[in-house]
Amino acid sequence: MIFLFSIGFLEVSWVDIIDILLVSILLYQVYKLMRGSVAVTIFLGVLSLYLIYLIVRAAQMELLGLILGQFMGVGVLAAIILFQPEIRKFLLLIGKTTDFNKSTGFIKNIFLWKNKEYREGYNITPIIEAAKSLGGTNTGALIVFSRDSELKFYAESGDIIDAFLSKRLLLSIFNKYSPLHDGAVIVHKGKIKAARCVLPVSESDSLPAQFGLRHRAALGMSEVTDTVILIVSEETGQLSLTKNGQLFSNLSPQELRKMINEYLTAKPENVEAKTEVSDKETANNPIGQEAKA
Repeated sequence: MIFLFSIGFLEVSWVDIIDILLVSILLYQVYKLMRGSVAVTIFLGVLSLYLIYLIVRAAQMELLGLILGQFMGVGVLAAIILFQPEIRKFLLLIGKTTDFNKSTGFIKNIFLWKNKEYREGYNITPIIEAAKSLGGTNTGALIVFSRDSELKFYAESGDIIDAFLSKRLLLSIFNKYSPLHDGAVIVHKGKIKAARCVLPVSESDSLPAQFGLRHRAALGMSEVTDTVILIVSEETGQLSLTKNGQLFSNLSPQELRKMINEYLTAKPENVEAKTEVSDKETANNPIGQEAKA
C-alpha cells in the first residue's frame, strides 16, 4: 500500500482519503434528511460520543474505553429505534432514485405483468370535472392516485368504498357536511378504494406558510410512496399536485390532466412546477427540492 503522508503515528493512504470522503458524503446526506427536526440534535450527540470513543480507544484508556464500548454496543439498536422515521425515509430515497428504478424496471415488468393493461391509464375526466367544481366552491379535497399499489395500509385508516369513479360520488364525499370529507380519497385502477384516509404529514421546512395541513399531508404522502396527490385548496380553490416530494401549485385543469395521465401511463412529464407568490407570478423551481448552494 502506498502511503501519502504521515501524521505522528498515523500513516494516510489514498484508500483513507476515499474512505473519509465517502463517510463525509454519507453523513451530509443523513444530515439533510434530518435537518429541521429534533433528530438532528440526537444525531449530533451520538456522533460526538462516538468520536470521543474513538479518541479514548486510540489513547488506550482501558476503563473509559470499556464503559463507552458497552454503550456503543447497544448504540446501534438504540439508533434504529430513535431514527426509525429517518432510516425509512433514507431507504425510500435510495429506492426511488432514477438509476435504481431503471435497473429494476425489467424485474418490475416481470412481476407486474398481470397489471400491464392498467398502465394504459383510465378515464380521469370525472376527477378533473369534480376538482373544477370543488375549486369553484372553495371546497377542500385530497385525492391520491396510486399506479401499482392498493395502499392497503393507508386505505385501512379510512373507510373502504371500492366504487367506480364518478363525479357525483367525489362531490358527495368532499361535501362539507359529509362524514367522509375530512381526509383523503385513494384511487387505484379506476376505482375509489377508500375515503377519509389519513396521510403522513411532511416535516419539510421548505413549504411556504400559505400552504396548510392538506398540502403538507399531500407532500408527505408523495415523499414516502410512489403516488401522485391532487389537492384542492379550501382557501383559494386552486388545484395543486404533489409527486416525489415536489409540489406543483396553481395548475390549470389541462395541466392537471396531462400530469396525472403521464403518471398513470409511466411516461416522462414536461410540466414545470409552479408555486404562487405574492404578486401572482409563478416560480419555476418545484417546492420540496433542496436549494442549491
